[in-house]
Amino acid sequence: MKIAVPVMDDTLKLAGNAGHTPYFAIYNLKGGMFRSFEFEGLRPNPKMAGEDHHEHDHDEHHTCEHGAEDVEHIKAHDTMADAIGDCDYLVVKMACKNTAKSMGNVGVKLKKYNGSETNADKVLMELASVFN
Repeated sequence: MKIAVPVMDDTLKLAGNAGHTPYFAIYNLKGGMFRSFEFEGLRPNPKMAGEDHHEHDHDEHHTCEHGAEDVEHIKAHDTMADAIGDCDYLVVKMACKNTAKSMGNVGVKLKKYNGSETNADKVLMELASVFN
């Protein structure tokens, strides 16, 4: 099973908004009763290609103001979903309706993280029991 986590960079610091993350950390879930996560690598988020990345732009307070008629914006979310379409889950602190819809279209399920941890490895350990 593969899990994507939105992160700021190779420090694996969790990005608050999945749709505006610069990278996705990809993990493989190993084991049964005793689960572990194997880091596969980072994938750039094509939706954010060419944009400056500032941590305040990725917090969970951002809301997506784009509607169903904004075809270009929706296509951008679709490219993001395509980049992690081989994953089973995307961990999110926050995700807009366009992110959720695009992920659903490629079969990626969203798993909400409400904790305070900021490191992707530790977030996954907190969520280990919810992945099935």
